Amino acid sequence: MRRNVSAGLLGNGGLRLQVFTQDELEAIHQATLEVLKHTGVAVYSGEARERFSQAGCAIDKNLVVKLPPNVVEDAIRSAPAKLVLAGRTPDRDVVLEGRRVHFTNFGEGIKINDLDTGELRGTTKKDLELAARVVDYLDPIDVMEKAMGSQDKPEKVCALHNFEAMLTNTTKHIFGGPDTGDMVGYIMRMAEAISGGPEALRERCQVSFITCPVSPLQLVEESCDIIMASARHGAVINVLSMAMSGASSPISLAGTMVTHNAEVLTGLTLAQLTRKGAPVVYGSSTTAMNMRTATATVGSPELGMISAAVAALARYYLLPSWVAGG
Repeated sequence: MRRNVSAGLLGNGGLRLQVFTQDELEAIHQATLEVLKHTGVAVYSGEARERFSQAGCAIDKNLVVKLPPNVVEDAIRSAPAKLVLAGRTPDRDVVLEGRRVHFTNFGEGIKINDLDTGELRGTTKKDLELAARVVDYLDPIDVMEKAMGSQDKPEKVCALHNFEAMLTNTTKHIFGGPDTGDMVGYIMRMAEAISGGPEALRERCQVSFITCPVSPLQLVEESCDIIMASARHGAVINVLSMAMSGASSPISLAGTMVTHNAEVLTGLTLAQLTRKGAPVVYGSSTTAMNMRTATATVGSPELGMISAAVAALARYYLLPSWVAGG
């Protein structure tokens, strides 16, 4: 079991980036509650809206759910502060708690330079299998995110091929997008076969799932289904906003944090309304938009500042976080 070093501990040396003070984090939280109560989040799943309605949320004719502060804050308190991401064997386990910092590979590549021909082409299942073996070998990488997709497989079952490629080629914990709520169940059955059955998987779940709200302030049907299915199966769900400051979120850092926070907390609340105590990671690939090219500035100083702010906000809520490094 790995417990990596902690970030931001008080000491005599080192670098510490404090983007917001505790009072400023409180102000962002209160502003988020205002947005959720008065503006709301569009939720495009009938089942999800029913769960919100039963919890006391108002829903208007445009399918916008308005969440009372007590519902959101109860959900935050219900989510676990510590998660153990199980690997195939206990020495591969990773503990998410406090300020500990872990690393993963960046994900979702859609093109690759062929190692044999040098050709730039779409990614295949074989590419993902090889990437999983590389990740398995590299000690600094603690868990694996889906590095690329199996574009050579049918779209409807692509997620199954992605998880099969990773489960059979790395012993580390795996994160990936399941595409649909139904796929969560199929992938969990696959993981059961590798783990030794349903009981073994419940004790040591080697897979976690990622889903992304649509900025600004929307949860599409597929995301809702994935969140609810993950909660029912007891699997970790990483609710990961991908806003672009200056485009799909406000230009200011604090403004972006408010809408980002509203999206993630709505997903977290849905998970808790599905199963109280469901494990949730507070996620972010939010960055700024390049005003000249209208592209995402991944790897920019702005992304670093946003990621530091997200990590601080997650710590404010006592939640594990996942942020982009560029």
